[in-house]
Amino acid sequence: MNTFERIYEIVKQIPGGKVATYGQIASLAGNPRLARVVGYALHVNPEPDEIPCFRVVNRNGCTSKAFAFGGEDHQRMMLELDGVIFTDDGRVDLDKCLWDGNVNTVKIEKSSDITEE
Repeated sequence: MNTFERIYEIVKQIPGGKVATYGQIASLAGNPRLARVVGYALHVNPEPDEIPCFRVVNRNGCTSKAFAFGGEDHQRMMLELDGVIFTDDGRVDLDKCLWDGNVNTVKIEKSSDITEE
């Protein structure tokens, strides 16, 4: 399983109403230094209906302003429909909505050979 496939398998496991951070996904994939690679992998998501990349936010709970989600505030709209709570300043309430990172490790092959790309 390559790095992108590992990332996709982890993101598929984020439950509705929860979010994960890029760094959290990178750590779960085996290398906490790959947060930017997580972002790139999600940008080229091959199965948007199966891989809920909209559930990944930055470490401060900010959503993407990028076009990948259909324009500014579209990710927020998708998260709100998913049951995610936002703070008054527009960030995801990570205290309430951050995923615990409990993954089905049978599906995900962790490897120490992951390197920065």
